[in-house]
Amino acid sequence: MKAYKTSDGDVRLFRPDLNIQRMQRTANMLTLPEFDGDEFLVLLKHLLKLDASWVPDSNSASLYIRPTYISTDPVIGVRPPTEARLFVITGPVGPYYEQKGTDLFKAVKLMADPAYVRAWEGGIGAYKAGGNYAPTLKVQQVAASRGCQQVLWLYGDDLQMTEAGTMNFFVFWTNEQGETELITAPLDSGLILPGVTRQSVLDLTREWGEFKVTERMVTMPEFLRAIESDRVIEVFGCGTACMIAPIDSMLFENKDIPIPTMSSGAVLSQRLFTTLSDIQVGKTEHPWSVSIYS
Repeated sequence: MKAYKTSDGDVRLFRPDLNIQRMQRTANMLTLPEFDGDEFLVLLKHLLKLDASWVPDSNSASLYIRPTYISTDPVIGVRPPTEARLFVITGPVGPYYEQKGTDLFKAVKLMADPAYVRAWEGGIGAYKAGGNYAPTLKVQQVAASRGCQQVLWLYGDDLQMTEAGTMNFFVFWTNEQGETELITAPLDSGLILPGVTRQSVLDLTREWGEFKVTERMVTMPEFLRAIESDRVIEVFGCGTACMIAPIDSMLFENKDIPIPTMSSGAVLSQRLFTTLSDIQVGKTEHPWSVSIYS
């Protein structure tokens, strides 16, 4: 998660309850001892009061917060731990992707190659575990060598579009029934990390009630048909690090696939980015934004 400084000097957390609940689910999956989420938030706020001067006074930067939970059993072996250490690393960060000048909303390109798989059914892809991240770094290098900023993770014989790098993946289009629809992969497959930004995008757009919002898998062939028939409006990824990252092209089967996100004005992506940013830095009062002094 991140801490943000408001214009009046307050320091805010964004939906810390969801972040803590996700960590508790992961700890349970990895057989780490249970911990009290409410007490953890109290201690986290105390740490951030001590580190408040490290929170950047900037709309484009924040203090990154990395809770870490490891086994500390005094033995070498493979078994559920009986002792563990929960600690927090913090550090100031700027925009996740390299930007030009003051442009904080630059589109990225994805490499879509079914030779690489991030998660699979029955695995731990839905959990915030370090083992889900380290194996993706080599693939990220492959993507960079092909002129892409991130990887679109495909899964299965039908090439399900699951996640984009470390981001949840969204498509905004006109579906085959003629409805304007925002769609993202569901959580029930076990392939998708339940991102806090993902949930916030779903909550906001459902609250707006302006178009259909759906959680289901989209396959690459289905997406390509929509591209060919000019039904795709925008594509974006979302996550704590980048918040909203518009996607304007993909590399698939050695072919560049243009996506009209930016040429269509990236209206939804920009609206979500602005709405979430305003909540995070306190421009818009919202229960999702929690002061460390509360």
